[in-house]
Amino acid sequence: MNIVQHYQSGRLSQYLLGLACVAGVVGLLSARFLVALAPVVGVLAVLANPHLRRDLPRYWHNGAAMRAAAIVVFLLLSSLYTSEWPVWRHELFRSLTWLGVPLAFTAAVPLARGQRLAVGALFVLGTAAVGLATLGQYLLHPEAANAAIKIGQNMQAVTRIFHIPFGLMLAQAFFWGLLLRRHPLAAPWLRWALLAAAVVAVAVLHVLAYRTGLLVLYAGLLAYAGWLLTRRHLALGLALVLVLGAAPWLAYRALPSVQERVGASVWDVQQFQLRHDINNYSLARRLAAAETAAYVISENWLVGVGPADTHAAMLRQYAWHDYGLRLKNRVEVHNQYLEAMMGGGLIGLALWLAVLLWPLTRAWARRNPALCFFILTQTTVAMVVDMLSLQIGLNLFVFGYGFLVVAGEEASKRALADAAAAPSPETATQRLVSVPEHR
Repeated sequence: MNIVQHYQSGRLSQYLLGLACVAGVVGLLSARFLVALAPVVGVLAVLANPHLRRDLPRYWHNGAAMRAAAIVVFLLLSSLYTSEWPVWRHELFRSLTWLGVPLAFTAAVPLARGQRLAVGALFVLGTAAVGLATLGQYLLHPEAANAAIKIGQNMQAVTRIFHIPFGLMLAQAFFWGLLLRRHPLAAPWLRWALLAAAVVAVAVLHVLAYRTGLLVLYAGLLAYAGWLLTRRHLALGLALVLVLGAAPWLAYRALPSVQERVGASVWDVQQFQLRHDINNYSLARRLAAAETAAYVISENWLVGVGPADTHAAMLRQYAWHDYGLRLKNRVEVHNQYLEAMMGGGLIGLALWLAVLLWPLTRAWARRNPALCFFILTQTTVAMVVDMLSLQIGLNLFVFGYGFLVVAGEEASKRALADAAAAPSPETATQRLVSVPEHR
């Protein structure tokens, strides 16, 4: 089959979309330039759709895609009152991801079930492999690593992924690995590999004591325990609650890295409470940033200072009250909700919450556990870090949003259209009865 036949059959578009997904996963794990290329390949997949004229309106009719586009529209409108034009132009360029990825998952030929399984398995197994290699690096020099943890530092992945998004990826790999094991197309070897990857993800999170990743992991497990209890699976739910209570205590008793992390975190917060010098304490600086952001929000509560002006607004507020922080230690607010309110006020926060939580108002989304865990993990991590300000955090969110939410909404619409087009048994019987007898 030549390229023309591949184009006419739609396979070229489908293959390009799959290639974009693979490039996105590999880029998140190691090669950053592939992350930038993935949306471009996704747009090529759209252009390679032989029925593009028919399918392109799906983008405009997809609610998830339009909510993502609203983020870009608000950024454009903020040009009316922004003062940081170089930052605004940079943010506008970054925001193109909000348009390209949803466009690819609505207007390109959709991936087959086996292809989606392959992409999910690549993410889970790849994240576990990077985690295992990072764990091996830690075990080579555990004393030095624990000493770094004691002063609030974190071990980066061997592929130089920042520890916060990497912890989130490990938690997501755990949940998605267990879910993908139940996929009907998963071969036995793949199911065992996914189970092993989930175990590795949990082990790496605990041994390396990634605070953010552990928070996301336990929040997800607690939510699942609550779901079990509401479904009257009392034995399983209560057993999971007991495990969730015992596991952190066992980890603290058994792992020196966890002991150092807990001790450093408590000491860190105490320095802020006692108004000591907090220049060398991560959590204390975050608390100071949250207070600073609250002052900025109180003065700009409706439309914010503009998404491009948040850094400048924080620096101006620090000039009034600097908490004794040196200039290099005046960090940004580590909270996506506060960041959204600073940049866009109540309007910006409403847009962010619509993108994040609106899918849960749809029955098809609530029936998809992978999507629910995506929303849960992102909702949790947004409380402790402004993920969308990090390039890898933005790419991680938008790719997952497109793959699960945008594509999920599109699949549900296709299923409804197919069900409406299929004749009901009663209609088929009536048609059969009404066929005139040929003599």
